[in-house]
Amino acid sequence: MTDEDRQKLKEKILQEIDSLKVNIQSLEESSKPVSPDNAIGRLTRMEAINAKSIHEASLGSARLKLSKLERALRKIHDPDFGICLHCEEPIPAGRIMIMPESTLCVRCAER
Repeated sequence: MTDEDRQKLKEKILQEIDSLKVNIQSLEESSKPVSPDNAIGRLTRMEAINAKSIHEASLGSARLKLSKLERALRKIHDPDFGICLHCEEPIPAGRIMIMPESTLCVRCAER
């Protein structure tokens, strides 16, 4: 991976991190407990609780991805960045540009 590729990837990661932080903040607001004293109907309350559960799951996924992206950003200049952890072959640049947090090549990830 060239220095220019690493710089483009770094910019992409920073954009994704910023976007995820905004998304996480929104999901945290949507994941707040549903007050039992709300004067809403039983079905509407069940829907609100269901939506809260979905938002909590999305929040967990977003936090995990944020953590992985931050780790990728810290390691972007390491000589072994972009090398598959299992087979130790280079991860294709296209995969890294799409999923900068990738630590496995497609073949090893499918296993």
